[in-house]
Amino acid sequence: MFHDSKKALLVFSAVTTLMAVGCGKDPYDNPIANNSQQPDKVLFDKAIENIEGHRYDLGRITLQTLLNTYPDSEYVAKAKLAIADSWYRQGGSSGLAQAEAEYKDFITFFPSMEEAAESQKKVCQIHYEQLQKPDRANTHAVKADQECRQFMLQFPNSRFRAETEQMLRDVQELIAESEYRVGMFYTQKGSYRAGSNRLKALAEHYPLFSKSDVTLWTLAETYEMMGEQFSEEMVSAYQRIVQDYPLSPWVDQAKEKLTALNRAIPDPDPERFELMKYNLEHQTTQGKVGQARGMFSSRPNVGMAAKAGAPAMTMLMPSTPAGIRQQTKLGVEPSAEVSAETISGPSKLDSEPDARRNQANPSEAAEPQSGQQNQ
Repeated sequence: MFHDSKKALLVFSAVTTLMAVGCGKDPYDNPIANNSQQPDKVLFDKAIENIEGHRYDLGRITLQTLLNTYPDSEYVAKAKLAIADSWYRQGGSSGLAQAEAEYKDFITFFPSMEEAAESQKKVCQIHYEQLQKPDRANTHAVKADQECRQFMLQFPNSRFRAETEQMLRDVQELIAESEYRVGMFYTQKGSYRAGSNRLKALAEHYPLFSKSDVTLWTLAETYEMMGEQFSEEMVSAYQRIVQDYPLSPWVDQAKEKLTALNRAIPDPDPERFELMKYNLEHQTTQGKVGQARGMFSSRPNVGMAAKAGAPAMTMLMPSTPAGIRQQTKLGVEPSAEVSAETISGPSKLDSEPDARRNQANPSEAAEPQSGQQNQ
């Protein structure tokens, strides 16, 4: 009986093999079988799994293999973006710098994709996350301001606009605070021209700054210290407080100054009134515990930044201090015209000494003349 069972099993196996060969149903030859995947997708999924597991180097190697092996794959854009994201997740100064370069590279190759807008937002965010207090180097603040403004110009209709615009307001609040401290320093030590120059540029360029009203008040007082020739600038600063910052605690004093000077008191701007009201209601101030922690943290507090209003879309540029005029030689107006002519005959090059040559006896030239000795 054992031999009969064995014989029957062999016959069944042979029949099954012949049926499979005859019908051609080898699963390894079918590229769309249920248990197979496209090789580029396999590489991409494996790379994402490594990145999610914080194996960033291995994930980037796998993604680079995908890009080199399948340059026409539908996963090329996703792979390049995943490489940038892996550097961003890895963090650190070097990792964030590499992430910025990869995001910029992605924007260059795929500018019309929605992910390009997200990449530009990430570039802004890279510098935003490295912001420092206003009394320290503002390298990342300036760079974040530049990159956020670039996003606003390049992707005005992106779904990331509101988030990036708020980052831009926060960054400009920090830059304005740094500029305000410099202007106050100059003013308090008596360098009124330098101080007024800083404060004036600040008030004009960053009207959303939380201390703009204080800036204008200090600017007006500085102009008063500089003399009567700056009376018009002083009056203009007082009038701006009344008109543009109607909820400021300095409004009443500004009106008193204008009344004493017999100058017109402007009406408050309704739009500026609503904007200032909204921003004051949405400011977030730190408590005592937060202030204590902030003393030991390098991260700035941007809770006072505006939450509404259009941020500045240009860079703050230095200007010429008040009262400084361009100097010209002997009252001759400067001219951009340049002319040349050929020298013919003798000239001062032949009759005058060459200034490039040393004098025969420099000590004699330094001695005073006899007439000067007798004086």
